[in-house]
Amino acid sequence: MEARLNMFENEVTSKFFKRLIAASRPIEESTLPKATQELVKIRASQINGCGMCLDMHTKDAAAAGETAVRLALVAAWREAVVFTEAERAALALTEEGTRLADTHTGVSDETWAAVRKHYDDEQIGALVCLVAEINTWNRLNVMVRNPAGEYQPGMFG
Repeated sequence: MEARLNMFENEVTSKFFKRLIAASRPIEESTLPKATQELVKIRASQINGCGMCLDMHTKDAAAAGETAVRLALVAAWREAVVFTEAERAALALTEEGTRLADTHTGVSDETWAAVRKHYDDEQIGALVCLVAEINTWNRLNVMVRNPAGEYQPGMFG
């Protein structure tokens, strides 16, 4: 499989990537746990069918010490006992924030209350921005059909 467009060589998309990467720095530097950040990226990428992002974030999470069991169970997080209540709240926010078109209410009050219970304002800000960011990356990669499978942990870092 070959991408429809090489976004690293395209003048407009490469400039956009640099700005998007710079915009993600406050999220990465926040107190939101890194494991939670990767779980959020993985779950949104599963929903959006983004192989490139799944390849990247599962490998990065594994390289950072995430277990194979937790990685395998992200798609079934509601039925899995391996996630904390805080992670479950973040995953619920991720799903509802990713599937905005599926409901007229957006993120439910119940999910927001769960997020509020487990995270402070800085972390909630990071979560909201992270869900928006990963959905942007997913859409870019899915539209141009960027292939998955060749990513090596840290190669874009």
